[in-house]
Amino acid sequence: MSMGRHATHSAAPATDAAAGGPLATPGDRPPVLRVEDLRIRFPVNNGLETVKAVDGVDFEVRQGETFGVIGESGSGKTTIGRALACLLQPTSGRILHDGVDPATLSRSAFRRRRRDYQIIFQDPNAALNPRMTILDSVMEPLRIAGEGDDAARRRAATEALVRVGLAPEAGVRYPHQLSGGQKQRVNIARVLTLRPRMIVCDEVVAALDVSIRGDVLNLFADLQREFGLTYVFITHDISVVSHISDRIAVTYLGKFMELGPADAVTEKPLHPYTQALLSAEPVPLPSSMRVNRRIMLEGEIPSPVSPPSGCRFRTRCPSAQTRCAAEEPAWRELRPDHWVACHFATPEGPPPPNA
Repeated sequence: MSMGRHATHSAAPATDAAAGGPLATPGDRPPVLRVEDLRIRFPVNNGLETVKAVDGVDFEVRQGETFGVIGESGSGKTTIGRALACLLQPTSGRILHDGVDPATLSRSAFRRRRRDYQIIFQDPNAALNPRMTILDSVMEPLRIAGEGDDAARRRAATEALVRVGLAPEAGVRYPHQLSGGQKQRVNIARVLTLRPRMIVCDEVVAALDVSIRGDVLNLFADLQREFGLTYVFITHDISVVSHISDRIAVTYLGKFMELGPADAVTEKPLHPYTQALLSAEPVPLPSSMRVNRRIMLEGEIPSPVSPPSGCRFRTRCPSAQTRCAAEEPAWRELRPDHWVACHFATPEGPPPPNA
């Protein structure tokens, strides 16, 4: 079964319910979310040191698109996702939801707006209360939002379960009676009951068997077409993000290394780090996404408490030069809508490895 972004190519075009016509492509639509110089820092060692989890990123997420965020563990991608869903407060910078900074809203206004920006977590077990039935778990967001009476909430929850491929009878079960894939479908149903505008998907298929991932990714694609949803899809799996995303941001140590259309980033990367991620992918990739040789990155990702000077990737970069330690690379648009932070990248690709 095909999955995700590739599965949408043969599907009927989505329509704008208000206009009654086909939706514009994501690049032509207004941003649902805009991030301006986002920085998130955490004090450690009794406040003597600071973890620079996210250290200055700018991007926007357009209505109806899937924006992929990829990177190694410790790159800051999950922290970005939690901030987008208002679970973390930025240390500095702004996150604008439809042009509005949620941090400036009153408590009641914030609660109303927050329902439009939801998150699905990686572990489907931890996200469900083992003492609540599945139906009660799906109804819970509606109770918190004060929406409808109990009968209306029950109908909406049952409809959501059916929409994600579960039988209504699943509502009387408890989480331990479901498989991992079924539990993740329940978490998707919970979010759908609020009809959000944007959903942050944080490693949502990482804990699932490979045989189930395709079905869940297809479900996300179907729901996007049906409801016009916008996704921020966070993962470490480049084969997954390449299938489902319209655009991909590559993160490393709290910063973006590259950002561009999914096909361009995966088939013609501009940054050495992106090229290394592609070469390390253990799952067979299409020939257009393969590189000529495996690029071995030496050492571990540096500590976010004391990141390297200049380019943060320089300590592991096979193309690093003296300038990389002295000067932070500018964020440059080398191709249309394709950005990179590398001194020596060109529109033709990343710099060659040092001899």
